[in-house]
Amino acid sequence: MIDEYGLIFKRYNNVFLKQKPLFIMHNESLGAKPTAQPSKQLETFPNPNPSRDFHIHMEIPEFTCLCPKTGQPDFAIIYLDYIPDQLCVELKSLKLYMWSFRDEGCFHEAVTNRILDDLAAATQPKFMRVTAKFYVRGGLFTNVVAEHRQEGWQPKPLVDLLQFSAQSNIRG
Repeated sequence: MIDEYGLIFKRYNNVFLKQKPLFIMHNESLGAKPTAQPSKQLETFPNPNPSRDFHIHMEIPEFTCLCPKTGQPDFAIIYLDYIPDQLCVELKSLKLYMWSFRDEGCFHEAVTNRILDDLAAATQPKFMRVTAKFYVRGGLFTNVVAEHRQEGWQPKPLVDLLQFSAQSNIRG
């Protein structure tokens, strides 16, 4: 018998004796039930400074899909680098989009190019690169790099700020 406080009583010679519980189960939740679901829908927002070329770099370290041959999970870090034109990708939708591959069988090359095609279609960037670094499978690492470039767009010359020593303005 368990009383209202969760204490256990055992009957012994028609007398109930208090027994120490082995464990106590709580009915309280440690958090809310997740409501987010994977989605192939990518959302965007207006580029806050479309007159300037600036580089957006994202690292997605928890990408997962399934091997199309064995059904075993494949894990990768996805690196997204892009120079937006009029639109930027919204981060929560990107997270849910990446999550949507978790139960899909995908060849590494195919999923990397699919991610690039979907992101480029949603944002129409000046430039975009998706780099997928898959963890070892069968003793092999796979890295796949796919790029999109807006027709006619050329990057501006790189300014090398490392040509000056970090101590160059110190006299001594």
